[in-house]
Amino acid sequence: MESTPIRFGDDFELDRRSQKLSRAGRTLKLERIPTEILVLLIEKNGETVSREQIIERIWGNGVFLDTDNSINGAIRKIRQALKDDPEQPQFIQTVTGWGYRFIAPVISPVIAPVTGPDAKPEAVAAVAQYSVREDSTAWFRRRRLLGISILATAIVLIAGWAVYRQWFEFQVRPFGSGGRAMLAVLPFENLTGDAGQEYFSDGMTEEMITQLGSLDPEHLGVIARTSVMHYKRSQEPLQQIAHELGVQYVLEGSVRRDVERVRITAQLIQMKDQTHLWARQYDREPKDVLVVQSEIAKEISGEIQSALGENRPIAPVPEPTLSPEAFEAYNLYLKGQYFWNKRTVEGFQEAIGYFRQATDKDPTYARAYAGLAASYALIGTYSGTPAAGSASQARAAALRALQLDDNLPEAHAALALIVQNHDYDWQTADKEFKRAIELNPNYATGHHWYAEHLAWRGRFDEALRESERARQLDPLSLIIAADNGAILYYFRQYDRAIAQFNAVRELDPSFPRTAIIFAAYVQKGMFAEAEVDIEKHMPGDNPWHWSSLAYTYGRAGNQAKAEDALKKLLNLNQRQLVDPMVIAPAYIGMGNNDQAIVWLEKAYAQHSNGLTALKVDPAYDPLRDDPRFQNLLRRVGLIQ
Repeated sequence: MESTPIRFGDDFELDRRSQKLSRAGRTLKLERIPTEILVLLIEKNGETVSREQIIERIWGNGVFLDTDNSINGAIRKIRQALKDDPEQPQFIQTVTGWGYRFIAPVISPVIAPVTGPDAKPEAVAAVAQYSVREDSTAWFRRRRLLGISILATAIVLIAGWAVYRQWFEFQVRPFGSGGRAMLAVLPFENLTGDAGQEYFSDGMTEEMITQLGSLDPEHLGVIARTSVMHYKRSQEPLQQIAHELGVQYVLEGSVRRDVERVRITAQLIQMKDQTHLWARQYDREPKDVLVVQSEIAKEISGEIQSALGENRPIAPVPEPTLSPEAFEAYNLYLKGQYFWNKRTVEGFQEAIGYFRQATDKDPTYARAYAGLAASYALIGTYSGTPAAGSASQARAAALRALQLDDNLPEAHAALALIVQNHDYDWQTADKEFKRAIELNPNYATGHHWYAEHLAWRGRFDEALRESERARQLDPLSLIIAADNGAILYYFRQYDRAIAQFNAVRELDPSFPRTAIIFAAYVQKGMFAEAEVDIEKHMPGDNPWHWSSLAYTYGRAGNQAKAEDALKKLLNLNQRQLVDPMVIAPAYIGMGNNDQAIVWLEKAYAQHSNGLTALKVDPAYDPLRDDPRFQNLLRRVGLIQ
């Protein structure tokens, strides 16, 4: 029965009911999904369990998430808990190209699952007993069956390997066939001995991603920063990292820096045979760091072409040498990027400070202005406060960046975000997003923001395709995965949205964007789940906490609690200015459509970016037949 503990190895025990793994009586930390995968592997003891079987068992079909990376991460956690070496496994064996096999002896009863899609009726009533003391007939029968199983598995693996080799060769063969080689720039190691220099080594990583991503995007795809930073200080084998990211080439390197010299080492590895295609060491003055980046980008592109039997001309790479003032501005810009990538209100505030210092040092530094624009464009959304002031600053910075360099993808994307969220100019936003992606097809953030843009206009199929492009370039990005959940919510696919948000939470339980899951619960009538999630995942000092509670209580028919939450929200609005778009849903949930319209009009007067979701957010469905709401949609440019 499912309550029967599973015992394996020398002293491991797995209680499936409580999902508790222990060793010699000591409980080991293992999250839900890794535990469920471990149960599945043990249930299929000795058999190869495919990734498709794992996906169906854990998530079901049709959920958008990088399930490959989720499975890899779960297997890593299982191995860490069991102290299992992937190179010489005692418990879980990787079957290349297929899946995984549990290979340790199982002492306790193991049965087919009694719940879930793989359940068999007979499993509910009976347990197949395994005993350490088997009689000799049973032992020989089992060994014979095992031999047949091994032979059959070997035949399947040989055939599968041949198919896999053909697939792999097709993936990395010529540029001219229409496919793209994929490259990951792993985080450059900071060998300076000073943790305060992390921003510089991280900046070197990001600069190399940018250089390589824009060099030959038609033929070379480059994984985005968010995903590669996952491997900072990682001990995982390169082969495993390459598989998780879906790349054929890896660039790794290090940076050592002092006042007078910068030493940069880099090596390019072809993963199919672990060949070191290229390696260099550079000793330069700090002002020449951009020259080194350009040289590395050009040489790497040439090496990859050569490995694939291509000889196309490479576009000339500019080789700027920085003046002392410009190099100081570049350092400040890298610090700004370091904090911008934290994607928090505090991070944006720090980033704005550094980007401003960079523009003061070098008023012609376009990328610093683009960083300023993106920071101001996002800070209002993350803080829940009116964005009118930050929008004007964002616009000025974006226009200045484009005036200095009209070929800067980040500046076009920032301008698109501003004219969309503040001006409701959907046509210009569409054009600017497309221009950013045209300038750099490897720009994951451009694809990500454009997917949101398409979703808000109700073009869901296109939005999901664009979101998938962003995921391919940034497979470990939680914000891209979470925003895909938001698109599914707007698409009224609530079960898929909930599954998507929960999958993201398996990787980061506190990831803020997943808080929108409560709205999907409300649409399904799961009010208790919505309330619990709000209390757990939305801080009490955040206006969205009280707005979401008022909306949920109102929809559930608990008017007294809804009014109490609304009162707290309005009191908070007296102490700090709250975006009217935060207050409107509270009234909608309580059925007060007139007050909801009043607050939506206030939001329009303040050019709130929350109005971008008016056309598609199910929360506004009670207002859709109201002529005042239709008029507002027209003014926001979401209907003709």
